[in-house]
Amino acid sequence: MTEPAPVLSPVLSEDRPRGDVRAAVLLLHGGQSESREPVRARQPSVLRLRPFAGALRRAGGPLGLTVWRLRYAVRGWNGAEESPLADARSALAAVRARDPDVPVALVGYSMGGRAAVRVAGESGAADAVVAVAALAPWLTPSEPPSLLAGKHVLLMHGSADKVTDPRQTAALAAGLDGVAASCRYVSVAGDGHALLRHPFVWHREVTRFVLARTGLAAG
Repeated sequence: MTEPAPVLSPVLSEDRPRGDVRAAVLLLHGGQSESREPVRARQPSVLRLRPFAGALRRAGGPLGLTVWRLRYAVRGWNGAEESPLADARSALAAVRARDPDVPVALVGYSMGGRAAVRVAGESGAADAVVAVAALAPWLTPSEPPSLLAGKHVLLMHGSADKVTDPRQTAALAAGLDGVAASCRYVSVAGDGHALLRHPFVWHREVTRFVLARTGLAAG
């Protein structure tokens, strides 16, 4: 008799500051177009966001920023299943339940950038999510500018990215003019999809953006 496949679950972790929490950030990693394999902690798409979490914790922790990281249950978007979205929704609900009155920023890389844009535009996130940073995002027509209406937005893409298209990210930035509360597009010269050529630029821009747009530091 064949045993049923194990039920895979997402993993949510938090680096909480010692003092009062004044803002929260949720990091969403990348993945694949199609895959139902479980996400492992040591996969590159997961590890890619660890330095961002560290930079945010060091700069934001003393100011009251709590840093959350989500690890999806499975690696793929998987077409109409949109597998990461359920995980991201439940993670955002947990973040809000823990600190219901603080502003929330979403930071998504690659497939996580797509998930961040989609979740930010849903009605349940309207009041809590004030800022979205999408890094080398995988974008499709399912992510129109209207999803980010009223949000502060940072879009970053490496000019040499061959996995996701910088032109689509630039087009979203142009479409957000007059739609988003603010939008900044940063092209990282010569960088590819792995964000490894100029890591300091990525970490610096994201940290400054999150602290400023959640009200923890001056813009």
